[in-house]
Amino acid sequence: MSAILQCDQLTKLYGIGMGVNDLTFELAPGIHGLLGPNGAGKSTFLKLLMGQLRPTEGTIRVLGEDPWNNPKLLSRIGYCPEHDAFWGFQTGLEFVTTLAELSGVERGSSKDAARDALARVGALEYMGRPISSYSKGMRQRTKLAQALVHEPPLLVLDEPLSGTDPIGRREIMDLVADVGASGKSVIVASHVMHEVQTMTSHFLLIYGGRILAAGDVREIRKLMYQVPHRIRIVCDRPRELASNLSRQEGVEGLEVSESGEVLLRTREPRSLFKALPEIAAREGIGITELGSEDESLDAVFEYLVRGGI
Repeated sequence: MSAILQCDQLTKLYGIGMGVNDLTFELAPGIHGLLGPNGAGKSTFLKLLMGQLRPTEGTIRVLGEDPWNNPKLLSRIGYCPEHDAFWGFQTGLEFVTTLAELSGVERGSSKDAARDALARVGALEYMGRPISSYSKGMRQRTKLAQALVHEPPLLVLDEPLSGTDPIGRREIMDLVADVGASGKSVIVASHVMHEVQTMTSHFLLIYGGRILAAGDVREIRKLMYQVPHRIRIVCDRPRELASNLSRQEGVEGLEVSESGEVLLRTREPRSLFKALPEIAAREGIGITELGSEDESLDAVFEYLVRGGI
């Protein structure tokens, strides 16, 4: 199958500032995560993809076409932006109906298509209310409905889980999986890896306007496990646990905070997570919380930028 996205030395400058720098890659059909911390270049790249910006150098092709000044192409893309841009006086149904018509759905069937899209995202209950009265989660679902309403072959989602509650997050994740299973393609931009990982195993890591790594989740995780991880443990006998953990191979730093949390650094998180239950059972230590502070991508990006790989 043809690539859904092709970039060849794609560069966008803002005066002397760099938005994206010399991007060359292509994406096959499917679901892909575009991951990077704030300021990494995701927003600039998505604006180039949507034809909102023109490249300074290089080329970008979306579904085989140049997106710049190409409204016909936009009818084949469903875009859910990070930031809201509603007409607040409209109801959700009116808004999605209007966007359906702007995206090429015939006027006679646009309202039915809007209802179907709103039902698909779980927004029927409040679709008759003015959008100005919506919560953040309601607005997010409505944005997603307008991206789906014209049944585009490519869906582009920018931080789609922002502002949603746990149930909403799960429903949106399932919806993205359903879209992919139907044969359509999705690009999901986010700064939270574990959220996007529930939707796809294929990622692009962007930082400083460059693609630093690309591949499936196993390859990206290999990069993350070369980064010293910070792990936080809450238990009933923190000093005793810290004493036992200090003898574990791979522990590079260890402290007990004033609040009684055990904080450690290790390059062998898998080994540590395996040993921890054994230590707790042997010593009779009750562990109530366990988490990695480096589940976000910031640590691995910083490591890659320093040339660690």
